Amino acid sequence: MSGPETTTFEGLEQEFKKRSDKALAMGGPAKLAARHAAGLLNARERIDHLADPDSFTEFGLFAQSAREADRDRTPGDGKISGLIRIGGRSAAVVSNDFTVMGASSATTNGRKVGHVKDMATRRGLPIVFLGESTGARMPDVMGARGIGAGDRPTQYRRMRETPWASAVLGHCYGSSSWYAALSDFVVMRKGAVMAVSSVKLTSMAISERMEPEDLGGWRMHTDVTGMVDAAVDTDEEALDLVRKFLSYLPSHHQEAPPREAPNPDLVPDASRLQALLPLERTRVYDMRKILDCIVDRDSRLELKSRYAKNIVTCLARIGGRVVGIIANNPLHKGGAIDVDACEKATSFIVLCDSFNIPLLFFVDQPGFLIGIEGERRGAVGRVMNWMNALSLVTVPKFSVIVRKTYGQAVLNMGGGGNSDVVLMWPSAEVNFMDPRHAVTIVHGVRREEDPERYDALLADMAKETSAYEMASPYNGHIVVLPEKTRDTLGELLDSAGLGLTAGVGEHLMRTWPTSY
Repeated sequence: MSGPETTTFEGLEQEFKKRSDKALAMGGPAKLAARHAAGLLNARERIDHLADPDSFTEFGLFAQSAREADRDRTPGDGKISGLIRIGGRSAAVVSNDFTVMGASSATTNGRKVGHVKDMATRRGLPIVFLGESTGARMPDVMGARGIGAGDRPTQYRRMRETPWASAVLGHCYGSSSWYAALSDFVVMRKGAVMAVSSVKLTSMAISERMEPEDLGGWRMHTDVTGMVDAAVDTDEEALDLVRKFLSYLPSHHQEAPPREAPNPDLVPDASRLQALLPLERTRVYDMRKILDCIVDRDSRLELKSRYAKNIVTCLARIGGRVVGIIANNPLHKGGAIDVDACEKATSFIVLCDSFNIPLLFFVDQPGFLIGIEGERRGAVGRVMNWMNALSLVTVPKFSVIVRKTYGQAVLNMGGGGNSDVVLMWPSAEVNFMDPRHAVTIVHGVRREEDPERYDALLADMAKETSAYEMASPYNGHIVVLPEKTRDTLGELLDSAGLGLTAGVGEHLMRTWPTSY
């Protein structure tokens, strides 16, 4: 099919149909049938599920491999790209077609990806990457002429002009894993794999048999690396979650997040808060239940829920307004902040500030988790990364002290001038450290040795730590009853655009690397 079969319009239409049918057939009926038998969507079905009906405008339908020998067997060159609508808003999409040479990266499909990225960035459109690929295509990249070619110094630059979301839906090596790592949100189908190189190549390199799940499965990336925000069972669930995530985000960094109309049916039952919060500071509870009594019903989308469980990061809505929440969770490690929690919080701060999402802190923490392991992993640097990020935030920040807050972490969680407004529940306690430990450190007295003196010293150490002592010198701004917190935050959010233009910040962290 090197040229038109005839110069008539009928002949031109026939050739167009023939070429279109060949391209739309992808890797052929046998490969597509095998995917269906395995319960997997193909690359085009994934776009259809993600996008609003009949909204896909495809680029490069007739693209093929740059190598003459591979042209007839590379419809679309293994990557399907174009523009779609998601919830009525325009977005760009790249869907890897594993049935065509394993969706391996090559010259032509590299141009397709680059084109859609450039257009989305210039026009202010979110980008969705649907990952499943074998990595670079050989022999295209073999030799100095292959791997050394090109001039793409900005291929992997993130300036966060628009949101990026990735779904890891199969074996992802090379570019699929790179773009997932660069994305603001990553969802992974259980059974998929994300790694630098394939299991086969890795096994050869280390002379050790390697299982795909151990190399880069969903448990690895949700529990250990924190690179994946959520894991689901099916392609459809993954794509639905991408749609949900993008519903909280603006299309680009120069607009405010979308706001839904307030709905009385979504107002939670705040009367449950007192029953959910134990006043004894050593008793654990699930902070997520507290949050669900404050944000709109069913609006909380938690990110990285299996990673650093001692801190909660989530998107939610209050009266239809989008907010980002960082909350200590005493249910895990007593809410103490470790290295992973620092990384998780800092990454979330960057996301919210980059896309104009106000930040809310819900505070109940005993300080940083200290120890040799944390120091070996650079705890001091991670704490300061968080503080540096917080100092660069230009979106509104509000901190709610629920119960205790101690030490340097008081600042990390929005105290000490690091929030626009600090709210305190009457149960709040603010101190340099847990008074029980301070008695022993300062006076060398242990309760089991001299209980009467210990209790007297403890009472002295614990005084002047209440919400009212915080409010007296105006270190905190509002003492609020728990059940009134939602209404107060709603009023603050309504007036939070002071100093900003239509809710848009300065984006001082737009280049901050968060691919940890």
